Amino acid sequence: MSNVYLHCTIGLLNKVFVASLYSSLSLFSLNHRSQSWLKQKFQRLTMSAPTAAALAHTKRVCSLYKKSLRSLESWYDRRHIFRYQAVLMRARFDQHKNEKDPTKIAQLVADGERELFEKQHFQPKKFAMSPGGVAFEREVIPPDWVLDYWHPLEKAQFPEYFARREKRKQEYVTWWEKQYGKASTTDSHH
Repeated sequence: MSNVYLHCTIGLLNKVFVASLYSSLSLFSLNHRSQSWLKQKFQRLTMSAPTAAALAHTKRVCSLYKKSLRSLESWYDRRHIFRYQAVLMRARFDQHKNEKDPTKIAQLVADGERELFEKQHFQPKKFAMSPGGVAFEREVIPPDWVLDYWHPLEKAQFPEYFARREKRKQEYVTWWEKQYGKASTTDSHH
């Protein structure tokens, strides 16, 4: 299904772009051969470029396929059974990959999303480090400003690191002032 719209006609925006390009070519001092070469290049470019709707549809179908695979992973814990079910599901997707009717395609995708929702697992598998996983945000990475509040005796244990850190902080302040200007003394919002 993901290749349905990829070979579609030029969208309205592409037509406007090419028309404006053709009209602007006469402004440049190009010989006839260069103009025809440019026209051919841009025609080829715009004819092969998929429209935004086609890309959105392709992403929607790919997302549906991936979510379906993840759902199958949750239902079948044995790898060989999961692979068998995944092949059957891929056959269902491939069965309609050459469909040309946009309304039927939209209906097929909607039906697939509805079926996925109805057959979702009651406790889906989640990757350990992803949101909802058992190790999500288990190891909190402290922000850099915490090191500014270390006691001098703690900083003395790592003199090279803190010397380099102070140098980099000063370089950053210099870059900031060069990029955005110095902060005025009237700014008391901190």
